[in-house]
Amino acid sequence: MRSPMSGHRDFTPSIADRLTKAAMTASGALPGRLIQLAAGAPRRIDGQALDPHFQAGLRVMSRLSEGEYEDMPLAQARRTVERSAFTVSGDGIDLAVVKDLVLPLAGDDPARADLPARLYSPVHGDEPLPMLIFFHGGGWVLGSIDSHDATCRYIARTGGLKVLSVDYRMAPEFLFPTAVDDAVASFRYVRDNAATLGVDPERIAVGGDSAGGNLAAVVCQQTRDAGEKTPAFQLLFVPATNMSARTRSFELFGEGFFLTAKNMDFYENTYLRSDDDRLDPRASPLLAEDFSGLPPAHVATGGFDPLRDEGEAYARKLADAGVKVSLRRHETLVHPFVNAVGAAPAARAALSEAVGALRMGLAY
Repeated sequence: MRSPMSGHRDFTPSIADRLTKAAMTASGALPGRLIQLAAGAPRRIDGQALDPHFQAGLRVMSRLSEGEYEDMPLAQARRTVERSAFTVSGDGIDLAVVKDLVLPLAGDDPARADLPARLYSPVHGDEPLPMLIFFHGGGWVLGSIDSHDATCRYIARTGGLKVLSVDYRMAPEFLFPTAVDDAVASFRYVRDNAATLGVDPERIAVGGDSAGGNLAAVVCQQTRDAGEKTPAFQLLFVPATNMSARTRSFELFGEGFFLTAKNMDFYENTYLRSDDDRLDPRASPLLAEDFSGLPPAHVATGGFDPLRDEGEAYARKLADAGVKVSLRRHETLVHPFVNAVGAAPAARAALSEAVGALRMGLAY
């Protein structure tokens, strides 16, 4: 059996990191009108006003920045993402169970691998609860189960369900479609072993942010196309859905709002094998020919996000095909707001709203 890669990046927070986190957490508890005094006049684009907590946070991050991810050595870029996520993660959220495990997916297939994962549960024991299988963001290149730990804890506690965060293999070590294959295999494993995992087999959802939202959407398409039992729900935060074209939101928000157009170029060029992959629905799920028969969905986009328009286009395609879908544009937020639960009340509100949609979709 092949050894799984580590689910942890090479990052240990320094005293300065801990002080930054404490300051961000404290500011995240303050009302927006006070933060606005420090953030300055709100930035307004496309009829939207940037949330003051995010405006102030972007100012802080720019001063602490080590540069752009695409200009760093890969190891440094990965550490920087972990540091950024740590500083906005807030106070720890205690749960009954937070357990690292390994999904035994390799079998006899040399192209497969056992994958690290982290299980979150609000209860002890094997009570069959609903489950969200979560795929982290980071452009298929950066991020980890650690960078999204606070997000998954928040969802598990607020939603009263189990969350399984999967550390799928990433580029450039593993190119497209490896991450897709890992995501599909992870869902199949949970679906086929629900009783052992203490999971309600009729209430298994998939979700993720950005690249993770992309993977969750593709899992739904791939299992439907294979004639299999699909996820019961898809929870898509700021999903990347189309690598074949750029939208107006790239022009409006491609610089200065955390995720940049150059970041996306770097991620896609690192992840894909060639430009031909951009037209593959496993990379660009918006290009799928058929949207019927897919699971119900909640799609949450950020108003100040280059990926805003393609995420919303995906929701409209689902709706046009008769799929039950709720689309919510959080006009004041940037990409990826789901990580900032400790630093911005609006991020917490958006995540709580999405969890409510998940509960409605899974009917529990």
